[in-house]
Amino acid sequence: MAAALAIGEPGVVSHRSAATLWGMLSPARTPIDITVPGDGGRRKRCGITIHRSLSLIAGVTTRRGGIPVTRPPRTLRDLHRTVPQPVYLRAARRALDLRLISSADLAGEEEHTRSELERLFLRLCRRHRLPQPELNARVGPYEVDFLWRERRVIVETDGWRHHGNRSAFESDRARDARLQTLGFRVLRFTYRQTLTSPAEVVESLRALLA
Repeated sequence: MAAALAIGEPGVVSHRSAATLWGMLSPARTPIDITVPGDGGRRKRCGITIHRSLSLIAGVTTRRGGIPVTRPPRTLRDLHRTVPQPVYLRAARRALDLRLISSADLAGEEEHTRSELERLFLRLCRRHRLPQPELNARVGPYEVDFLWRERRVIVETDGWRHHGNRSAFESDRARDARLQTLGFRVLRFTYRQTLTSPAEVVESLRALLA
């Protein structure tokens, strides 16, 4: 509140500070992020990082505890551009858990998120000296995320946008059943598992590849 008052209207708490205010991220000893409309004209303030935006309109801001702040979807868009991807993913997952956003609010982020997860998963394989898989490979009528063809093992990674409803759930199970009839064993891992429980992911995968 002090930072917002120091800058004055129409500045709002944003970026990582907004994520902390919404409970998406834990507090950190960093300058307070404040976004103001426009593209210039505000001098620097000690302890405050000032961002400028031409798209800061009333529809993307609100108040929380009396403090002017960007709404959760806008907060996540700002985070996506300014923090490491694991931090963004952690904040997005927490926002979903808190029901601050819906899966639809993440539309447009999926391809970037997917590619980042693929890199994370491949680094995990290299770090634990697992055989390197084929990426986005064809198996019968399907394209699978990760394939160990000789071992007959497939790993699918579940995203929020395309796997968060009953239709997708049933389609995934039918797909897994079909792949198993073709002689493949299928493992599914979520973003959260890959990011926060890598040892469990590696243990499960190593057991199938052995």
